[in-house]
Amino acid sequence: MLRRFRPHLYVTYGLLWVLALEGSAVAAAGPAWRPSGATWIRVVSVVLALLFLRMLDEQKDLAHDRVHHPDRPLVTGAITAAELRGAMAAVAAVVTGLNAALSAADALLILAALGYGLLLAPLERLSPAVRDRPLLGLAVTYPVQLLLGVYVYGSLVAAGTVTADRRGAALLTLSACVFLHFEFARKTAWEAPPGARPYSAALGPRRAAAVTAAFAAGALACQVLLLAPRGPLALLPCLAAVLPAHATRRFLAAGRGGWPMPATIAFVVATHLGLVLLAVLLP
Repeated sequence: MLRRFRPHLYVTYGLLWVLALEGSAVAAAGPAWRPSGATWIRVVSVVLALLFLRMLDEQKDLAHDRVHHPDRPLVTGAITAAELRGAMAAVAAVVTGLNAALSAADALLILAALGYGLLLAPLERLSPAVRDRPLLGLAVTYPVQLLLGVYVYGSLVAAGTVTADRRGAALLTLSACVFLHFEFARKTAWEAPPGARPYSAALGPRRAAAVTAAFAAGALACQVLLLAPRGPLALLPCLAAVLPAHATRRFLAAGRGGWPMPATIAFVVATHLGLVLLAVLLP
């Protein structure tokens, strides 16, 4: 966990993501939002699901890591594949039990995300294109993140907290755009290091930068769509859009190196945190 899961990143992201999605869904439908016991079950479930997927990725990437990342724990033997599979089974059991306490629908939704992740392992073994072509790989693997968002929103619908409507689709699109902005940013660079498979190698640095910026613009558009009816003050989280704009300008002007990741991480945190605070403070 300390080497490959990095709790300060994954846990923070899972926490803010769930709180922003749930809080925005509830606040958009009525009064200011307050987290409940079910909220924390959703947070723990998403964080554990991210851990499950990280452990799965370590096993899927083992052959590549033996060549390009020989210091990783699974390669060095610091942990074994059997131990990872045992931990994954324990995580799945805990997540199922937590969500079964809410409803059968909650348990099925979170298991759908974990199950999709498990299907990716044989798919990548059978399809070299999915394994070796980063854009195709992203198209195939990204839905697991979408399923986690559907789990959070579907859990609210199952509990009767919100009614499914087009605002739900806009919220899920917002979450997708923020995640994909980060995903493209971390794999966009002017040069590809040995063993790396950046999206910029397939698209070219300038086109990859345009896609990265487009996802940030998509997140901004979704926020305006969702927040504008609540008044000018509700649009304050949109100010975080200056961060990807600044990062895009810096990347294109530099002509070398990678995407400015501090600005990207700040954008992810500021967007989610702004939505959380808005949901708590502004009815």
